[in-house]
Amino acid sequence: MAKTPAKPSAAKKPTAAKPAAAKKSAKAPAPAKNEPVAKPAAKAKAPVVAKSATAKTPAASKKPAAKAPAAAPAKQNAKAASGPAAKAEAAPAARKPAARKTAGASPYDAKPWLASYPSVVKPEIGPIEDASIGDMMVRSCKTFANRAAFTSMGKTLTFGELEEASTHFAAYLQSKGLQKGARVALMMPNVLQYPVALMAVLRAGYTVVNVNPLYTPRELEHQLKDSGAEAIVILENFAATLEAVVKKTPVKHVVVAAMGDMLGLKGLVVNLVVRRVKKMVPAWSLPGHVKFNDALKAGRSKTFRRTEVAGDDVAFLQYTGGTTGVSKGATLLHNTVLANVAQNALWVESAYVKRPKPDRLTYVCPLPLYHIYALTVNALMGMQQGAENILIANPRDIPAFVKELGKYEINVFPGLNTLFNALLNNPDFQKLNFKPLLLTFGGGMAVQRPVAERWHKLTGIVISEGYGLSETAPVATANRFDADEFSGTIGLPIPSTEIAIRDEDGKDLPLGEVGEICIKGPQVMAGYWNRPDETAKVMTADGFFKSGDMGFMDDKGYVKIVDRKKDMILVSGFNVYPNEIEEVVAMHPGVLEVAAIGVPDEKSGEVPKIFVVKKDAGLTDKAILDFCKDKLTAYKRPRHVEFRTELPKTNVGKILRRELR
Repeated sequence: MAKTPAKPSAAKKPTAAKPAAAKKSAKAPAPAKNEPVAKPAAKAKAPVVAKSATAKTPAASKKPAAKAPAAAPAKQNAKAASGPAAKAEAAPAARKPAARKTAGASPYDAKPWLASYPSVVKPEIGPIEDASIGDMMVRSCKTFANRAAFTSMGKTLTFGELEEASTHFAAYLQSKGLQKGARVALMMPNVLQYPVALMAVLRAGYTVVNVNPLYTPRELEHQLKDSGAEAIVILENFAATLEAVVKKTPVKHVVVAAMGDMLGLKGLVVNLVVRRVKKMVPAWSLPGHVKFNDALKAGRSKTFRRTEVAGDDVAFLQYTGGTTGVSKGATLLHNTVLANVAQNALWVESAYVKRPKPDRLTYVCPLPLYHIYALTVNALMGMQQGAENILIANPRDIPAFVKELGKYEINVFPGLNTLFNALLNNPDFQKLNFKPLLLTFGGGMAVQRPVAERWHKLTGIVISEGYGLSETAPVATANRFDADEFSGTIGLPIPSTEIAIRDEDGKDLPLGEVGEICIKGPQVMAGYWNRPDETAKVMTADGFFKSGDMGFMDDKGYVKIVDRKKDMILVSGFNVYPNEIEEVVAMHPGVLEVAAIGVPDEKSGEVPKIFVVKKDAGLTDKAILDFCKDKLTAYKRPRHVEFRTELPKTNVGKILRRELR
């Protein structure tokens, strides 16, 4: 069970200026991106932060002078993508050239991380072979036609069958009169219909708008209206949510899928159980909707018209996770995503230094494909490598998930800390055969050292933590896949990627000092959809994306995240990072999960408070506080402890601190 595609492969650097100044464009040409090139006007809006793989907790060492870089308004005219063509007018971003100055070399100009690269990994990606993501998918389907591509609930879809089904569905969408660039929303968990619809939308020249199926009507309405989606493919389990708002959105075409649609005869039983036994489908009514299988059938009688899709066309409007406030759509071009796939394809070679690569790779996909992490790392990387993805529709059902894992020889296991922790606490998981596992990739949130050490002890595989955001499609850094031990960092900048740590004035800080992590590379979004104002806040004059995450780089080029700027706790003028407290508390054997926040205090301004889910029913707050005494300096220690039966999480499993405040 290890995740082979570390980072999504790099997409051809939109060297070609993306029409409408796609931000990516300014990225150095794919092959050798060394000099920081000022990103030209961002084409469609560039994705704003959506953390994909977060680094481990802040190490208390490293110069404490944590300067929280206040995002200096970036210049970058990110074109606010709008209209069907999704490349909208470029709004000149706020200026403030707070980038690196020429006087005195910046420590990041020397790219210290390259000296730490595995010998098998090149520092730069080459030219992107495919003109679009759809072309890459079709090429893979033809190359690996008879191989299994996606498997769900025991039913497998081969690459050849995927190409055929996507052709029919694309023809159906075209028959509805949708023009190139039209936005099509996909609101489904990990079921076979998702990759079919994904490939169809991209091949037809439309833009994918991924939607979290667990959204409330209010959240769904916002995303459909903001993106201008004209069509939606939705699982019937969530149709009632759409019913509540569809009339207030631009959506004209609705395709409704059922869990069993692509499972053959077994699907009839699955649908019966889902609808009648488990009662997972609330009553709904969407006049004029078409069933997914009927749309496929209709498409068979129509001719799919190949659409010319260019690298600087908009592929995805990937909305930020909502953990940072109002959700914004990160505009990801075809080049942007293909670049990340190419970058990851280079990086993953280090996974086969110690053990040979199997003829056929098998990935497990427990994270939702509508999330940028699984979308790039599982779906796109998996297809690019001819791998099989085992889709897990509900990874929160740990016993069922473990049972599914027992049926396959998993080579690549992308996941996140809360999932790894839950699995390690399941007795049946301990009995699985981990010999086929080659790579475990951790992202989405910080991987805690106690969890990483238990995983290594059980599986023999080191969790390789990576980091990225929706805005970076998503991978920006990753640890070597041939590492012998967990590093506790988010790793090194991947090929064709630059990282700079900057202060609140946009100046580069010395190695070892804490500041804002800024990212430059072909995988950076073009901007935020229709939000040139927000794009300007996160893009710098010299083309870096300001992540909003605080961290530092050591002399070997490894980056360590200490926390989100907004999550920092200010205790009597001292910066305290929740991640650090959480990692220490998580080391206590009686703790299952923990989250730390700052709460008001008359004397100190703020003090740390932790919320704990017990593993040991006899655990007391005194035991936790005593445990922290020799591990955290006085001002960092929790002052309040509250026990909970569970902690609020996003659908991906990331703990939501804001809901605890």
